[in-house]
Amino acid sequence: MEGFATFVLFLLVLAVVLVFLGVKSVPQGMEYTVERFGRYTRTLEPGLHFIVPVIDRLGAKMNMMETVLDVPSQEVITKDNAMVRVDGVVFFQVLDAAKAAYEVNQLQLAILNLTMTNIRTVMGSMDLDELLSQRDKINAQLLTVVDDATTPWGVKVTRIEIKDISPPRDLVDAMARQMKAEREKRASILEAEGERAAAILRAEGEKQAAILEAEGKREAAWREAEARERLAEAEAKATHMVSQAIAQGDINAINYFVATKYVDALQKIASADNQKVVFMPLEASGVIGAIGGIAELAKNSLAQQAKQG
Repeated sequence: MEGFATFVLFLLVLAVVLVFLGVKSVPQGMEYTVERFGRYTRTLEPGLHFIVPVIDRLGAKMNMMETVLDVPSQEVITKDNAMVRVDGVVFFQVLDAAKAAYEVNQLQLAILNLTMTNIRTVMGSMDLDELLSQRDKINAQLLTVVDDATTPWGVKVTRIEIKDISPPRDLVDAMARQMKAEREKRASILEAEGERAAAILRAEGEKQAAILEAEGKREAAWREAEARERLAEAEAKATHMVSQAIAQGDINAINYFVATKYVDALQKIASADNQKVVFMPLEASGVIGAIGGIAELAKNSLAQQAKQG
């Protein structure tokens, strides 16, 4: 009886152990493969699962979340024989746990070596200038090549980023001198264009000023001619009046005519540029008489106008 109880207790303990071995809990973001006698049978997704103890066992435990893999620095020789050091990062995600577990050995090491090899291939086919200026193009080419190569492994490569491209020190110095020379060249060109534009503007300004000055002189000459014409008309009218008075025997008209010519001659002598001392054979009585004649002439003219009115 005691032996039977021991056997039952053994069975109970064995059952508990088998249940414990058969219950499997898979955390979120992970997937486990199940092998039966060493052969893959199925994949356990996140949650609680049961397997056949002893017969089945867990195989690979695959991380299904996106993973970042650092690409170590390596030397790359470009198409124009410049040596640069390059490093980067790879983002990948396992989509099929079974393929990732059984199609390739050491998945991360395989992806890393594949990426480093293709970095040398892609960047080695470019010139240094193209390498430094087209990083997005390099990333896109690497992503296409590496993703295609890892698809049979059940892996999706989401991004490949080149972090740093470091040319040799002497090459960096040469590039700095080249950049400085280019900027000085652009500055000289801009300065020359500025001087050219300024010269054009000055010439146009001088042209406009000359045109305006000529137009001003033409306007002044026209007005001066018009003034001389009006003056000539006035003088002609006055001369006609004086001639009529002389014809009528008015002595004051003769005095007015002589006094007018006399005063004009004196004005011309006094207004000469190089004339500092003017000798005037002036007879004051004659001038006063002439002015008196003018007054008499004006008085007679007003009297005649009054009679006519």
